[in-house]
Amino acid sequence: MSLVPPLLVPLLLVQLRLVFGSAGTCQAHIRDDISSFQSPADLPGFTRSVYQRDHALITPESQVFSALPGWTNAQAAYLVTPAIGSHFTMYIARMEASSSSAPPLPGVERLVFVLAGSVLLTTHNVMNDDNELSVNSYAYLPPHFNHTLYSTAPVTFLVLERRYFASQALDNQRPQFLVGNVDDRPLLETPGEVFDLRKLLPSDAIYDFNVHIMDFQPGEYLNVKEVHYFQHGLFLLEGRGIYRLSNQWYPVQAGDAIWMAPFVPQWYGALGRTRSRYFLYKDINRDPLLHPYGY
Repeated sequence: MSLVPPLLVPLLLVQLRLVFGSAGTCQAHIRDDISSFQSPADLPGFTRSVYQRDHALITPESQVFSALPGWTNAQAAYLVTPAIGSHFTMYIARMEASSSSAPPLPGVERLVFVLAGSVLLTTHNVMNDDNELSVNSYAYLPPHFNHTLYSTAPVTFLVLERRYFASQALDNQRPQFLVGNVDDRPLLETPGEVFDLRKLLPSDAIYDFNVHIMDFQPGEYLNVKEVHYFQHGLFLLEGRGIYRLSNQWYPVQAGDAIWMAPFVPQWYGALGRTRSRYFLYKDINRDPLLHPYGY
């Protein structure tokens, strides 16, 4: 049964047109509004970055670059430092043309991983030896290893630094200088998991950390929901997905960085249409009761 008398219907339609305009006009307004929408990263005050007691997500829109002490024509965005409770530093370094690096602090080991461009690594310990590092190339520089990074064109790379944790059980043996490329590293078995795994450093007890390069095809995910005493520094190189940290679930994409404290629950699932690849720091091979960082 109609609640509106038939004679009033034309009058109501006229009034609605006066208030809302014609259907075409409404659709035009909607199209104009949609076309003016901004991506979330462009909204005032918006960032996906998060800092919690046991984890942090640092996304590109909140990365702040500043001069690197001792380096020439170079800047860094620090992603992880001991200020948040880590025992290592991870940062993005950007060098302009005619730039050079400074050495790390005494007793500090360094790993560099090239993200864009190329950089010349010159070693000075025995003789001047040059290695050109391009995208997906890396170098491990043990403590007190004399070296300089030079650039003739803009280059961007990831840097890990930490104080080397020696072990008397190893008769004070020291790790060795290494250079390599991800593509040259063998795929390792991952029982119970589906991702592809490569390690940049040897699985040798003289090394107190390693870097894992982990590849996930769309829809693949970690089987183990990890909780452990190791710390992680992660940089997403390709793709996108969902990262669980503690009880939070974060959409992540290439360019994002993550710090994971000991014992934070963690899990990753790859989404999108292309491969996910990330760079993952992990401390290894040392008894936690002897660890100098107090966790």
